[in-house]
Amino acid sequence: MQSKKLAGNKPSVSTQKYLDIAEIKEDCVILKDGTLRVVLLASSLNFALKSEDEQNATIQAYVVFLNSLTFPIQIVIQSRKLNIDDYVEKLRKAEKEQTNELLRMQIADYRQYIKELVEMGEIMTKRFYVVVPYSSVEAGVKGFFTKLIEAFIPASVITLQKERFQKYRREIFQRVDHIVTGLYSIGLNVVVLDTQSLIELFYNTYNPTVAAQQKLVDVGKLRVGE
Repeated sequence: MQSKKLAGNKPSVSTQKYLDIAEIKEDCVILKDGTLRVVLLASSLNFALKSEDEQNATIQAYVVFLNSLTFPIQIVIQSRKLNIDDYVEKLRKAEKEQTNELLRMQIADYRQYIKELVEMGEIMTKRFYVVVPYSSVEAGVKGFFTKLIEAFIPASVITLQKERFQKYRREIFQRVDHIVTGLYSIGLNVVVLDTQSLIELFYNTYNPTVAAQQKLVDVGKLRVGE
């Protein structure tokens, strides 16, 4: 009886054990196999509204960009339900501070209308990400014994040495600069997701229900690697 009771109190295995991410630091995602990823957020453009000449120019620029790549990239399109919590809260604050009764009522009606519109319409937003990889294999092939040792060491405790990480980081950000320049020539604006944004991205991706109810704290209050 006692052993069953104790067994029932054992903590369940964290889902983090099954993720490929070892840590996130200095705007990079470090995977458990020692490879790095940098994630870029790209803007969109309305291709249909462009003239035929502009469409052809855009296609040609995209072809040139793809042909210039000497490494693989991943393009991810993520759809999310539109979150207007911050906007609604801003309206609620303006409503409380409004001294004119008529304007206050109009703000309240508008706030309620916007909230119901989004909830009933299931309005979705799309975000476009470009994932840039860098593998340690590209910096030199590992020996047999190195691979054998790493196979028996838990991946969660394998971390890149600082000097090696900085070297890999310089290499991957050279690729990032190339991607940014290439996409800019197409007419897209691109930003590199920083550490805080990366944590929020994966937090929202793997915990969509929880993320909608519980916001992630600032990265300064999180332990994301030394």
